[in-house]
Amino acid sequence: MENENLKYKVGANIAELRRQLSMTQAELAAKLNYSDKAVSKWERGESIPDVMTLMQIAKVFGISVDDLLGITGNLAGNEQVEQRIVRSKSRHSTILMLSSLLVWFIATTVYVILSSFGMEKSAVAFVYCIPVNAIVLLVLRSCWRDYKWNRVLVSVIVWGILLSIYVTLRVFTGENIWKIFLLGIMGEVAVLLWFRLLSLAEREGSHG
Repeated sequence: MENENLKYKVGANIAELRRQLSMTQAELAAKLNYSDKAVSKWERGESIPDVMTLMQIAKVFGISVDDLLGITGNLAGNEQVEQRIVRSKSRHSTILMLSSLLVWFIATTVYVILSSFGMEKSAVAFVYCIPVNAIVLLVLRSCWRDYKWNRVLVSVIVWGILLSIYVTLRVFTGENIWKIFLLGIMGEVAVLLWFRLLSLAEREGSHG
């Protein structure tokens, strides 16, 4: 009976914390590498996450596992928990913006230095910022188990690399190898199929 009460309490806490972040079950599931059906079962009290998953959930919400297990009643009035959630989300957003700014700052620095020596074509450096910036964001979000934009970021990386190659050859050699973008179409299909495979694997894992 006590175990059943714990399931319902943890499920209610996960649901309330998720709503406070305006997060859908699918979004939370993506951060945890689970399916939305698994999250739905937790919130209904039909099952309870294992210890490692509870730690991941607590990390997503910016609280401790003790908070996740010990919070009682309506979480909407728990200002301390709500403030920690807001701070965690704000901190991640700030880190992402600073990281992107750093990438473009480095590109600007390279351009200023090279153009000072008469290398006007050094503006090509800005094109390389597109895939590099996407790679940085992808790594950071993956470290935080925030997989919501991974498919988009991987696509940006693919097309950004091809664009960088095309512009570089166009500027420095005059060659118009537009056919290189045909590789992007194949790459895009591969990305879609890969993420579809991951999604199917997650669903099979949740049923297992």
